[in-house]
Amino acid sequence: MLVSDFDFHLPEELIAQEPLADRSASRMLHLRRDTGVFQDRQFREFPALLRSDDLLVVNNSRVFPARLFGRRSGQRAQPLSPRNPASRDFLQGRVEVLLTRQMGANEWQALVRPGRKIGVGEKIIFTPPDSGSGDTWEGKEELEAEVVDRGEFGERTLRFAPVPDFFGYLEKVGHMPLPPYISRSDRIEDRERYQTVYSRPEERGSVAAPTAGLHFTPEILAQIRKRDIDIVEITLHVGLGTFQPVHVERVEENKLHRESFYVSEQAALRINEAMRQGRRVVAVGTTTVRTLEYVASANNGQVIAGLGEADIFIYPGYRFRVVGALLTNFHLPKSTLLMLVSAFAGRENILRAYEHAVSDNYRFFSYGDCMFIE
Repeated sequence: MLVSDFDFHLPEELIAQEPLADRSASRMLHLRRDTGVFQDRQFREFPALLRSDDLLVVNNSRVFPARLFGRRSGQRAQPLSPRNPASRDFLQGRVEVLLTRQMGANEWQALVRPGRKIGVGEKIIFTPPDSGSGDTWEGKEELEAEVVDRGEFGERTLRFAPVPDFFGYLEKVGHMPLPPYISRSDRIEDRERYQTVYSRPEERGSVAAPTAGLHFTPEILAQIRKRDIDIVEITLHVGLGTFQPVHVERVEENKLHRESFYVSEQAALRINEAMRQGRRVVAVGTTTVRTLEYVASANNGQVIAGLGEADIFIYPGYRFRVVGALLTNFHLPKSTLLMLVSAFAGRENILRAYEHAVSDNYRFFSYGDCMFIE
C-alpha cells in the first residue's frame, strides 16, 4: 500500500487560520461508512445523531505552552574569529525548542531549530521576557537545559536544571504550539481556544490539541448528558507524531512515535461494560481511537486500566476492536491520521467525502470543520 494512495488536492485557502468565535458553529460532514453516503450538517446537530445508549469517549489532555525561545550558551560551538560578522549569531543565536514528550522528572524530548548547530553537550538558556524588571522565578532569572542525546527522528533529549514548578515556568515563558500550517504567531487567546472545554489542568502534557474536541461547548455537553448518554474521559498526551510527515513510500514501513496515555479504573469498567452490552463506543478524535485500540489490541479486546505508551499505527486492513463511531477533523494529505480514518470508513469513502469537502469549501485541520463517521 502506497502513501501516495492517500493524497488529495487541498487549496491553501481552505486551511483554517483562525477559530470560529462560537466553537459549535462548525460545519460537520456526516458519513455513513456502510453505504458511503454523506450529508452536510452543522456540529450543533451532533447530540441528536447519537444513540440513546451510546458511550462517548473523550481525551481530556491539556495543551501546555510547549514552544520556547532561548539562546545558545555557545560552549560547544566551533571557535570563530571575533571579526567574523556571523560570530555573535552563531555562538549565541536564537534557538527555538518544541517540547514533545516528557522522559523523566527533568528530561524532555524536543525538536530544536536550528538543529544542525545544536549538538550533544550544548546548553540552551531561556530567560523570562520581564526578567529585567526584577520579577525573577524563585530567585532564578533563567532556566537552563543541556542537550544530552539525539533521537532517531532528529529530536534532541534535553535535561533541564531543576526548578520548583517547571510547568509554571512554561506558563510564564512558553508559547502555545500552534501547528505549522497555521501561518501566524500564537496569541494570548489561543491559550484557551486551542484547548477543549473538558481538558483538565492536572492532565497537561499535549503539544497539540485533540482537535475534534474543540467543537464542544458546555451547552453541547449538557445536551448530550440530558439524553442520559454516558461520557467517559481518558488521557492521551499528543506528541511529535502529530507534526511528523511520512517519509516512506510504503505505508507498512512507517513507524509512529510513542505517546503517553492513562485509562482510569472507572473508565475501563464503563467502556468494557458498554462493549459487553453491545452498545456503541463513540470516540471523539483520533487520539481517543489510538488509545482505546492500542489498549484493546494488547489485552485480547479488553480495555485495561493503567498508564502506558501507545505507538499503534492504524491503516486500512486494521480490525477495530472498540470504536464504533468517530468524530474527527479533516486531516492532511498523505498523513497517518488520514490513513486511520480510511481504515475506519474505507479509503474510497473518505477520499470521496474529502473531495466533496474541498469543493464545498469546508475549513480544514485544527481550527477547521469536522466529520462524524458512523
